[in-house]
Amino acid sequence: MLITSLDFDLPGKQQGFLQVPYSHDLGGWANVMIPITCVSPKSRSGPTVLILGGNHGDEYQGQIAAMNLARELQPEQLDSRVVLIPSLNFPAAREAKRLSPLDGMNLNRAFPGEPEGSVTSQIAHFLTTVLFPLSDVVIDMHSGGRSMEFEPCAHMHLVENLEQRERMLSAMLAWNTDFAFLYADIAGTGLLPVEAESQGKLVVTTELGGGEAIPASIHRIAASGLRNVLIHLGALKGKEETRESLGKPPTILTQALDREDYLLAPESGIFEICVDLGCRVERGQVIGRIHHLERPDRQPEAIVSQSDGFLMTMRAPCLTRQGDCVAVIAQEVDPLSLAR
Repeated sequence: MLITSLDFDLPGKQQGFLQVPYSHDLGGWANVMIPITCVSPKSRSGPTVLILGGNHGDEYQGQIAAMNLARELQPEQLDSRVVLIPSLNFPAAREAKRLSPLDGMNLNRAFPGEPEGSVTSQIAHFLTTVLFPLSDVVIDMHSGGRSMEFEPCAHMHLVENLEQRERMLSAMLAWNTDFAFLYADIAGTGLLPVEAESQGKLVVTTELGGGEAIPASIHRIAASGLRNVLIHLGALKGKEETRESLGKPPTILTQALDREDYLLAPESGIFEICVDLGCRVERGQVIGRIHHLERPDRQPEAIVSQSDGFLMTMRAPCLTRQGDCVAVIAQEVDPLSLAR
């Protein structure tokens, strides 16, 4: 069963590990050691915030933002407790994999987990039973990893509880990204955000670009957005910035809640995107094509948008298998409509 030496009730700054039992051929009593930092002032008035990166190991934007913040934060800067796990799926992060190389599991499909299960299942169980109940806010930072490239955005689920939804919307918008994104789950159950939401937590997630070559502009969005959300929540001391104070237009709120918004490859081949990320598209517009590797004489298969909206996501590797998601089209939505 996963253990940690950290005492989350102690004030000050603690650095330690989540220790997950794992035996391998050359280690009978080995542990997976997942770094964790807890920073807390002597007197807490704000919410406890849990900051997570590396839910998928090949998504490094959030991991870097959390590592930098974990080093920089000091108790006197805070009004509340902040717990940071920069590389939650640590085995996957070490090998640049989406899934854990130890058990082949997707951590973001492993909740609520099992206390005596595989490494991934034990991590999920510890969050479900210890860290989520300890926290008021869960920030789970994602990107597209090696598989997808996103228009950088903060995003969230459309939870049923309207008061919870309103608080999540406000925190999501505090990231100050050009786009915000409401998304649906089309690839299974057991998601980390869903488990935290079911416990009534304020959950903020992101999709900060993708790929392994991360531009400096994306790192700036990750770092500044994370700090601004902490200020917005009353956890970190400072003055909150808004899109208006930054001289930027309001965030464009979008949603992709129907399966037809997630365009899947009908055939295997080489994917060519025909529209830039963040651009408006129309229903019936060709937004990409799949070329036939073995039959270049054949006309490529057109990928057609099923609705009007914005291209929020595209497949990153050109080589594509049948059934892979190659694009996501999101429709603009009025923020006021979310109150209903």
